[in-house]
Amino acid sequence: MSSRRRTVGLLTVTALTALAGLMPDAWAQGKPIRLVVPYPPGGPLDIVARALAERVKDSLGTVVVENRPGAGGNLGADLVAKSAPDGATIVMGAVATHAINPWLYSRMPYDPLRDFTPITLVAQVPNVLVMNAETATRLNIRSLADLVDYAKKNPARLNYGSGGNGSAGHLAGEIFKAQAGLFAVHIPYAGGPPAQLALVSGQVDFNFDNLAAASANIKSGRLKALAVTTARKSSAMPELPTVAEAGARLGLKDFDISTWFGLFGPARLPADVTARLNKGFVDALNSPELKARMATLMAEPSPTTPEQFAAFVKAELAKYEPVVKASGAKAD
Repeated sequence: MSSRRRTVGLLTVTALTALAGLMPDAWAQGKPIRLVVPYPPGGPLDIVARALAERVKDSLGTVVVENRPGAGGNLGADLVAKSAPDGATIVMGAVATHAINPWLYSRMPYDPLRDFTPITLVAQVPNVLVMNAETATRLNIRSLADLVDYAKKNPARLNYGSGGNGSAGHLAGEIFKAQAGLFAVHIPYAGGPPAQLALVSGQVDFNFDNLAAASANIKSGRLKALAVTTARKSSAMPELPTVAEAGARLGLKDFDISTWFGLFGPARLPADVTARLNKGFVDALNSPELKARMATLMAEPSPTTPEQFAAFVKAELAKYEPVVKASGAKAD
């Protein structure tokens, strides 16, 4: 072999080796990406995960959604935390798995910050403060200010329901009570649907419910919506004020609670792998088709950079620590 051929051959091998080094093992080997959803099938988080998987086929290849429910989402999240950092396994984490559960469970199998690489926030779903409509009429409560005023004048006369101790609805209620300086009795139920049924039937007075879940009863007039819990109004019901807006003079100007979910890989995911995953999923989230799909779930697409998502998760984790501790809620 001539010296020139040998040199060209060595350069080719070197170039191919370098290129392979830039590619995650999952893509280099043609593996599908496993997207773990740590909750049962059929919920908003699962539906969005499957819609995303379909949209990123051209940019990221095949994405297989795998439901791994258990321990409030901890089981599926832990599976990914302990996976190889090669881009082959990621998780759709949520406010529960990365901000609430670490304070709710005395023994966590993972650290929500150290054991994951944030990829992008996916969506935020507003919660809504809703009252039983008949109760609101009987008590002459037409606004958030009316509710706060009545509760302060009648301590412990009002109660509120939630999907269980430590649920997003429970903790939203505790933050609301603390910031507004009022007291209402918390009644936990075994999940969101029983809590909503209790509210519709008049067994409880108000709830902080998922907007998508409550919307049908709001539109039918069985529930009276007073405000959404996010910092910005919901595009699904723009006529509703935010709690912070309606309660600015009541101590609630910083109120901002949402059910959010986003994508994480294991810790030490290479920067180029993280960047490629981020671009693929962010492009999908910005597509008109996915925006329309998410609108039916009243979910607000919220794509971010990995750095923005990391800062967001850190802030959410810090926000829920005093709330969970003050509530006394424990999951184990």
